[in-house]
Amino acid sequence: MGRGMGRTAHPCPDPSDTLWAMPRAAILGGARTPFVKAGTAFAELDVLDLARAAAAEALARSDVDARDVDELIFGNVARPVAYHNLAREVVLSLSMPARIPAFTVSLACASGCVAITSAADRIALGNADVVLAGGSESLTNVPLMLSPRFARALVAASQAKTLPAKAKSLADVRPADIAPVAPGIRETSTGLTMGESAERMAAINGITRAEQDAWALRSHQRAARGWDDGRLADEVAPVYADGRAVTQDGHIRRDTTLERLAELRPAFDRAHGTITPGNASPLTDGAAAVVLSSERAAERLGCEPVAYVKSYAYAAVDPADQLLIAPAYAAPIALARAGITLGEVDLFEMHEAFAAQVLSTIKVIEEGGHGTIPLEKLNVMGGSIALGHPFGATGARVVLTLANEMKRRGARYGLATVCAAGGNGAAIVLEAA
Repeated sequence: MGRGMGRTAHPCPDPSDTLWAMPRAAILGGARTPFVKAGTAFAELDVLDLARAAAAEALARSDVDARDVDELIFGNVARPVAYHNLAREVVLSLSMPARIPAFTVSLACASGCVAITSAADRIALGNADVVLAGGSESLTNVPLMLSPRFARALVAASQAKTLPAKAKSLADVRPADIAPVAPGIRETSTGLTMGESAERMAAINGITRAEQDAWALRSHQRAARGWDDGRLADEVAPVYADGRAVTQDGHIRRDTTLERLAELRPAFDRAHGTITPGNASPLTDGAAAVVLSSERAAERLGCEPVAYVKSYAYAAVDPADQLLIAPAYAAPIALARAGITLGEVDLFEMHEAFAAQVLSTIKVIEEGGHGTIPLEKLNVMGGSIALGHPFGATGARVVLTLANEMKRRGARYGLATVCAAGGNGAAIVLEAA
């Protein structure tokens, strides 16, 4: 498809009409686990283990006692069968006061954003003073389903009264029916995987393979520097697995080069594709959490905020067009609600599902007349391509990373964006404390 074809029209109201005076919610601090590739260091841990580790450390680093928490909200995507409400299990497993209500949210890769903005809403409306919000994902241990035929046969067998009747219930099961069905990352409305949709975005926006590989290399190099100088280490808490401490992100490729990235074969379109394992985010296990409060509660607790949630916005597009482009439309609305322009933003954190998605978003924002994102201010410590992408946790990770770096740099405004399945996108504006 030629460049410019299939471009999504702006699906949202004029941002100039959406100025929004939202009482600020303070981010008091937070923490995350190391992010590691699925099937590796955290393989023996489940999503609750990771959520509990991030939540406990976020409270400790924020100097907030669990007794002062009014509510807990956590994002999660691959819902574990054992926990119908992961957030409530975090409360109970940490022996937090049982009176604390908790609920789990899901907006695909932006689930952690929804947890944080839901917390900000509760604080702004006066319905809570302190909320623990975050997200967790174990893509090693995703729930596996049975085929419909095998599931029906097992139910019938369990209800049968005699052994012959049980055997008869299973008689029509074929060997192929017994294989478990893994959840797929595929759009129901289009049948396309995220990778295939990213290929479409690259074609529409004229993003080359070389540009994508260069962005991926940038992500790994900046993430390595962020660990070497201690900035990323400051947000990560050790997690103990198999009797040893896991202390660092597990996917950063310090030795990668453009030449090595260029050698990787396309993953979704073997003949003409540009998306490879090298310029896409990996399947990842991990969790992240932040503590938010009202300004009044921060003063009462003697806590110094790291940053404030100034505004936010969500947007959506037709998944059949550019599946992951919605942040380009959410960002201008969030900025308008904050009463600022793109040029006033000092620091940006953009989730890197794919290099093609990041580069497409930058281009569409610019072509929409909203200004240009200075690349030296964007993902200054790398992004999800290098750090990893636990679906439910990424939104909380980008907000935590942005808030901490804003504090270090003395930045006044920061913008975090996350794309998500279904054509959704989130944008959150942070303001200096």
